Amino acid sequence: MHKISIIIPTYNESQYLPLLLSDLSISNEEAEILIVDCNSEDKTVEIGKLYGSKIHKSKKKNRGLQLNIGAKKATGKWFIFLHADSRLNQDWLKKVKSVMRYDENSVYFFKFKINNKKIIYRFLEIVVNLRSYIFKDPYGDQGLLIHREIYFKNKGYRKIPLMEDLDFIKRLKNKTSLKRLTIPIYTSSRKWEKTNIIFQAFKNWSYRKRWLRGESIKSLHNDYYKN
Repeated sequence: MHKISIIIPTYNESQYLPLLLSDLSISNEEAEILIVDCNSEDKTVEIGKLYGSKIHKSKKKNRGLQLNIGAKKATGKWFIFLHADSRLNQDWLKKVKSVMRYDENSVYFFKFKINNKKIIYRFLEIVVNLRSYIFKDPYGDQGLLIHREIYFKNKGYRKIPLMEDLDFIKRLKNKTSLKRLTIPIYTSSRKWEKTNIIFQAFKNWSYRKRWLRGESIKSLHNDYYKN
């Protein structure tokens, strides 16, 4: 059994995936990398194979489903869930190993950073890190480090295309301790660049509130990708 299974859901990520896979650069004895792809039309799958990743297919573009497929196929004692546009520092594995050695009962998320030098993104980092530290509700782009037993005991990610990260965290918060790592994870600024940083932050907040009030995932998904 591998110590770590790194699970990455993808769809047309050929621009970003090579950067993440280069950052991971680990031996097959230490970890396995599983890419769960939903019919990418670019070179995502070919890139994954080039880096020695295990490729699995999802029939639907549904991140919750993709993450769940990856977990069920994984052989590792620990799971790390990452978005394809994430980046990690070279010493990430050494630091993760030190955490895994002394605490198998907690769930961890990374310190949020944005891969953009503009000063406005520093303010967003402060807000996100403060919110996730106080309320223990990290988003999926902050990554997740979790022992496989805890993952399956809590039934993992639901097969939903939106809010899969918050849904899982909400269930975990009632059962185990969530802790923030000092290890930074750098996420792409692409989603904020497409619109506006304030607009995108408000959009995320409003959809989260609608979900917490009980609005259906189907309704939220239709609105989110319509706008």
